[in-house]
Order: sequence, then structure tokens, then C-alpha cells
Amino acid sequence: MPPEIFLIDAIGPFFRGYERRRINWSKIPFTHLATTGPERGTQWAAIRADMRKFTAEAAAAGFNAVTLDDLAHLAPHPLHEPETAARIAVFREEFSALFTIVREAGLDLYVTSDVLPVTPAIDAAFGTRRQKLEEFYRSLVDDFLRDFPQVRGLVLRIGESDGVDVKDPIRTRLHVRSAAETNRLLRHLLPIFERHDRTLILRTWTVGAHRVGDLIWHRRTLAKALGGIDSPNFILSMKYGESDFFRYLPLNRAFFRTPHRKLVELQARREYEGAGEFPSFIGWDCEQYARELQGDANLAGISVWCQTGGWHRFRRLAFLEENDRDFWLRLNTVVALRIFRHRESVEEAVAGLVGPARAPATLELLRHAETVVKELHYIGDFATQKLFFRRVRIPPLLHVYWDCLFVNHAVRKVLRHFVRDPERALREGEAAYALFPRMVELARVAELPVADIEHWRDFCHLLRLARRYYFLPYDPDLADRIRASKKAYKKAWPSERRQRYRIKLSFEPFKVKRQTLGWLSSLLLRRQRGYRLIDHLFTLNLLGLIFRLFRPGKSKAVPKFLRKSAMGVDALFR
Repeated sequence: MPPEIFLIDAIGPFFRGYERRRINWSKIPFTHLATTGPERGTQWAAIRADMRKFTAEAAAAGFNAVTLDDLAHLAPHPLHEPETAARIAVFREEFSALFTIVREAGLDLYVTSDVLPVTPAIDAAFGTRRQKLEEFYRSLVDDFLRDFPQVRGLVLRIGESDGVDVKDPIRTRLHVRSAAETNRLLRHLLPIFERHDRTLILRTWTVGAHRVGDLIWHRRTLAKALGGIDSPNFILSMKYGESDFFRYLPLNRAFFRTPHRKLVELQARREYEGAGEFPSFIGWDCEQYARELQGDANLAGISVWCQTGGWHRFRRLAFLEENDRDFWLRLNTVVALRIFRHRESVEEAVAGLVGPARAPATLELLRHAETVVKELHYIGDFATQKLFFRRVRIPPLLHVYWDCLFVNHAVRKVLRHFVRDPERALREGEAAYALFPRMVELARVAELPVADIEHWRDFCHLLRLARRYYFLPYDPDLADRIRASKKAYKKAWPSERRQRYRIKLSFEPFKVKRQTLGWLSSLLLRRQRGYRLIDHLFTLNLLGLIFRLFRPGKSKAVPKFLRKSAMGVDALFR
């Protein structure tokens, strides 16, 4: 059966006017939404107008379904606090109007849900009694599907919950801890979906917490979680690789290990590659994945993330910007769709979007842009290494994370330990940077946003200097040049003009000897998927216990972005 679901996230309209310096893009910021007073009418009218524009654009592009957040804020329960119940009542009323807009655009509607949402009152009533909590969650699902027949199904996330920055009284927390518990959850939920004739989409993504934390890549965990699950109302949703949305990741072989229908998750707004501030093009990667998935993957469709993902300050809204500010987002989104839905080549898809006259210059620019991303943002020698820590695959990009570039002695030592050919890394970075004059020229010829390329060029100058610092002998003059270049970058691109990267500099010595670093990496990291004896004895069990006892994740010695973003580093050791 050919793919039939072409899904896109529709959360962009909810971020209009959200002025936090650094934004959690993982889901709708519900605490930002007005539920009383004149502000409610003004804000929700604007959201409805943006939703009409977004759904019209998405439908015209060829998508046939959208996702919206989330069950927790749309499902009332008698135990909810009066204030929470009142907020949920408002959200149900306002979202009902949005659901109508989605359906009038000819799009199916799916709603996301973390397993499991709680409030202080729910905690007080059920505590840690797992059976009671699961009965509570099933009642939310059952009532929600009954109350909203226009919703086609739910997209369940079991491996990640609300970030540490979320201050909502309705919070989600990790509940499922093992493959067996995942299987039990599915067996109890699927009869509800079958009775309502809706679809349960289970995401395999996890942050590595608990025994189910390797669900995304471990074949036995996945097989046990899905054992005996055979329902036409069930779909599995997986990221294309064994980690987050990074480059250098081969297609996850789990697509071919289970008979279930599947969605492949793709990210158009690349959270680790500028989030739409420059052309981090995914077309050729999508083409390769689409070719491989034509085999025995039983692909039900794709889920394209045009807005979701990351904790950063970049704030372009896909399909909602004026003057082509969202061009790179729309380009990735539409090209990915055309490749998977219409079997177009990259060249055909790009020409269909920009027109045949602009296509040659655009394609040349995108080829060069891909080289810059893969050879200057990433360090290929490190990115191609398969490294695992506990239940997660180590990201292939360490020194650039969300909106931060880290230039410090710790990163320098780690990269020098793992990169086997630093001279090649330096040559590749310099060669990639040399492409920018031609890229600026091509952007002008193709009538594309030239300022985006110029901003990227100036940031990549810092990336180039950082690479020299990582791999050349230490030179105080180079450190001074990096400091001066940071100042020049901030002056050229003031925050009032555009959102820019944060450059985190520290040339203080990292007080871990190279031999100690090598010993620790041999102990804690492995180059195979399967667990070693030392992992079963120490890394997976004793290390987690030590971490929970001493709680170094709360220490200010741990970088703030690890403590204050996503679920915090503590989640990795559960």
C-alpha cells in the first residue's frame, strides 16, 4: 500500500507574540494563551486567522493532515482543580473553532499526548499508584475521542515529557519505564481506539530514560514493546535515524524489523542547524531515505515538523511570515513532501517551488549550503563515529547545540580525543567557508534572502576560528581573534535586527588530563549498539544510582543549557 498520511505540525500560530528570549519549541506554550478578559478575544482571533492561512498553505502544498497539541489541555476530569478545569473549558471552546478551520481546509486532525499528564490534584489523589494513573489516562482518552469526533487520532509520546522550564499546572511526566509497560499500555488503549474507529500513533522517540530509553534503536526492546500488537488502528512513528534530527545518521533499520504501518518523522525546521535562519537543506537526505523506504518498511506516510523542536531564540514561523522570511522552512517542508508523495527528484521539487528560471542558481546554492552544513557545522571525522552512552546514541554534533556555539577547553579536549585526522577537518572547514562568496552571488541571482547567507557567513567565520582553536596548538593570538570576531558578529547583527547565535567562550583550562579522558571514554562509551558487560554492571545501573545520590546535574558546574533546557541532564540517568 502506498503512503497515505502526509502530516504536518500546525503549532506555529500559537507562538505569535511570544516574546521570551529563548523559546521552548517542543509544544504549544499554553501558559501564554489568554483565557479571560479582552486579551482572550484578541489573541484567539489572531490565532484563528493564522490557522486559516497555515492550513490553506499546507493543503495547497499537498499535506492532508495536521497535528496540534495536546490532550492534557483539552481533556477535563472531575479531580481537576477549579482553576485548571476552567482553563480546560476555555481551551476546548477555542480549539473546537480551530478544529473546524482544519477540517474546512480538507485536512485530517491528530492531537498529541504525552503519557502521562498530571496536576497537583491528580498527584494528591493517585500518588504513585500506577494502575490508578493508567485508568485515569484511559478515561481521558476515551472521553476526548467521544467529545471530539473530528479528531482522527492521537500521537502518543512515551519517552519524553515537559521540559524543566514549563511552569504549567498541567504537566506531563514520564510514566512508561519498560518495554513490557509499553506493551501493556498499548493493549489497554487500542480497544478504545478501535471502538471509536480512530488511530493510535505511537512515537518511538525517547531521551534515554528508564529501560524503555533505547526503544528507538534496540531491536529487542522494540520487539517486546510491540509483541502481539496487531490492529488496523495502530501506526508506529519513528525518526529517520537512531538519534535526534542530525546529519550523518543512516536510516534506522527498525523500519524493516516490524510489520506495523509506520510514519517516518522529518524535520524541516532544523533545530540544530539554524532553525530556518539559513538554507540547511534536507532534500537530498530525504531522497535517499525515500529510496531506501521503498522496500519492506510498510510506510504509511510521513510526519514533517515545520515548527516543532528545540530550545532556542530563532523564531521564524513556517507559512506565516511576510517577505519570504520563512523561505528556507517552506523549501524544506514542500520539497520533503514532493519527494515522498509524488516521487519527485530534488531537482523537480525545487523547480516546482521556485520556477524553472530560478532553479539552476537555487540548486547550486543548496549544494554549496549542504557542503557548509556537513563540513563546517559538523566535523565529519567525529560525526561518522557510532558512539553510545547508556541508552542513547551520542549526537554527531557537539560544539553547536540549538542556538549556541561552544568554544572552550573542554570541547577542545573531547574533539581532539575523538577526531583522528584533525588536519583533514581543518582543510574541510576552510574549503567549505570559501564557498560563501559564490553563495551570496547565487542568492542574488535566484532572488533569495541574501541577508540570511551573509549572516550565516559571519557565523561560520566564528565556526572556522573555533575549529582552528580545537585542533591547532593553543595560540593566545587566536583566542584574542575569536573574542574580537564575537564582538564584530554581535555588532554586525544586533538582536534588534535579527536573532543570532550565542557564542559561549571560555579559554580556562579543563582540569581533566587527556589520559583520564581516554580512560573515561573507554569505560562509559561504546562503539556498538549492544550492551557490554561493564554497561550491565556499571553504566546502566550503578552509575545511575550514583548520579541520583549526588545529583551533579543540579550543580552549576554543569552547563546551564543542560540544566535548564529540555528535561535536564538528570533524565539521562533514570
